[in-house]
Amino acid sequence: METALLLKKYNVAVPRYTSYPTVPYWDNENFNVNEWQKTVAKTYSDYKSEGISLYIHLPFCESLCTYCGCNTRITKNHLVEQPYIDALLKEWEMYVAILGEIPKIKEFHLGGGTPTFFSAENLEVLISVILQNAELAKDAEFSFEAHPANTTSGHLKILNNLGFTRLSLGIQDFNPKVQSLINRFQTPEQVGHVCAKAREIGYTSINFDIIYGLPGQTLYGLSETIKEAISMKPDRIAFYSYAHVPWLKPGQRNYTEKDIPVGDEKFALYQLGRGLLAEAGYQDVGMDHFALQGDSLFKAMREQKLHRNFMGYTNQHTHLLIGLGVSSISDGWTAFAQNPKTVEGYLEKIQQGILSVEKGHLLSDADLEIRRHILNIMCREYTIYRNGIPESVYGRLLPLLKDKLIWVTEKEIKITSKGRPFLRNICMAFDEKLWLKQPKAQLFSSSI
Repeated sequence: METALLLKKYNVAVPRYTSYPTVPYWDNENFNVNEWQKTVAKTYSDYKSEGISLYIHLPFCESLCTYCGCNTRITKNHLVEQPYIDALLKEWEMYVAILGEIPKIKEFHLGGGTPTFFSAENLEVLISVILQNAELAKDAEFSFEAHPANTTSGHLKILNNLGFTRLSLGIQDFNPKVQSLINRFQTPEQVGHVCAKAREIGYTSINFDIIYGLPGQTLYGLSETIKEAISMKPDRIAFYSYAHVPWLKPGQRNYTEKDIPVGDEKFALYQLGRGLLAEAGYQDVGMDHFALQGDSLFKAMREQKLHRNFMGYTNQHTHLLIGLGVSSISDGWTAFAQNPKTVEGYLEKIQQGILSVEKGHLLSDADLEIRRHILNIMCREYTIYRNGIPESVYGRLLPLLKDKLIWVTEKEIKITSKGRPFLRNICMAFDEKLWLKQPKAQLFSSSI
């Protein structure tokens, strides 16, 4: 009963904290591309021995999954592949020129959209040409997101030959009614086939994405989905809350609020899912993620090496993340930059030989200090203030302390086991920009 009351109390709109400051609070007016390029060059020079992270956004999908909050372009015309690949390769050349030398890649991820919208042969061209202008770190990890319904043996073989060993499959829900409402179709048989083939080829880590709170979802249906997923023994499972933001994603207007579980119904879905995953041996890792004890993400958490960036949780920590493609966000540690959100806007700049950056933020010393605390809470479940906790932060922490979600001393803040589901709420206490300027409209999804 107490857990249910806490879930209700803290079910408010909260950022996901893949960055600080969060994107709505970036100071775009004082950002410029020249400063961004200087930041990239300096951060690379300062930390080149650790390598860089590389993210490529492949936005195309053949159909719209109506629940989706990602930046996508819906088309069945596969002629869009080649021009987009050409632009990505030009953008990579620009960044290599800024770095001044061929960089070492430590982490490489393909996201979307649907990366497997692209033919295996086109992905081979894209990745192999990029790797011609790069070295690989000894512990480099390559991963990609895939739709179970269109991932072929060719995709799996070619990408594995290029170094990809991690695969993330978007499951969401196996129930036919839910799949119909969200326009996302794949069967357990398709998922099982992809998993078996991937393991046969040599993939060492498989992740499933499952969402709770989807339209039409029931306790029984979600239970069957999770049991089916667990039977395939994925190494990791990301168990996300559905974010209903129809004012940002019009596709979500294909169903009504009456179809969506809310309140006690949604809390019950959350608790059911967490319980089933725990029973199957999956351990909490940061926020929304669960992993078997043999998985590298769990080991990174146990060894206090877990990191979080715009790609989510990772066991690889680099100070420089370069994002290629439409809407991609790059992280230069002391600055962020985001590419245009439309394919046309992105391609136009690249074709003109201009670095395709639309907005960004240069972090102040105060930003960097707050970022350190939020990363510590998200990844290590504690943080320490060198000179004591500021009064403003301490005041915002008091309700959390009263509810025993945190443990506090003069300088240290530590998450309790009860507080783990509320990491986003706890991080909000540190977010000076959010408290200084409260949003007039809802910018973020609810925490549960």
